[in-house]
Amino acid sequence: MSAHKTFGWVAMIVLLVANGAAWAATDRAETRRAARDVRQETRQDARETKQDCRAADAQSNPRCRQDKRQTKQEGRQKARDIKY
Repeated sequence: MSAHKTFGWVAMIVLLVANGAAWAATDRAETRRAARDVRQETRQDARETKQDCRAADAQSNPRCRQDKRQTKQEGRQKARDIKY
């Protein structure tokens, strides 16, 4: 009978640990998804930044590219802040 109780306790502990690991994985997945969404929104914002810059003809094309790069870099940093 004692061995049977011990097995029951071990089984319960294993299930609790497995459940905790699944919860942590779900939490990480949601965090990655949020970071990915930020990066995708940033890409579109960067495209619009460059298009607006070129349409305004206020800066040279290399300067417009630099503005786009800067916008994307800011988005990457936001995604890192969310993820880590």
